[in-house]
Amino acid sequence: MGGADDPGSVGDSRVDATGHTDMRCGMNSLALLVQEAFRRDPHGGDLYVFRGKSGKLIKVLWHDGLGMSLYAKRLERGRFIWPSATAGVVSISASQLAYMLDGIDWRNPQHSWRPSAAG
Repeated sequence: MGGADDPGSVGDSRVDATGHTDMRCGMNSLALLVQEAFRRDPHGGDLYVFRGKSGKLIKVLWHDGLGMSLYAKRLERGRFIWPSATAGVVSISASQLAYMLDGIDWRNPQHSWRPSAAG
């Protein structure tokens, strides 16, 4: 699945973003959501990106062939810029995901905010 001509591919994997998701869901609940609601294989090596309603938290679900991983990131300030997922799932590119994880608006790549101090 995925490939060089596929804008949603990362290596041999796809990056799929979904609409708003209940961020209380854990690894098993999100994998079940991928399987039942989106009719995709959560163990196929694709990355599934979920965002909460407030836009401050995202979770990335990925199975590497050995086990399931769940990555979570919360922005201290600002919101994750999210693509319109009108059909439930939309594919995004690896660079769009990288911008998103850095808190950068992938539509106009600029840092939205950078902390000046840790405390």
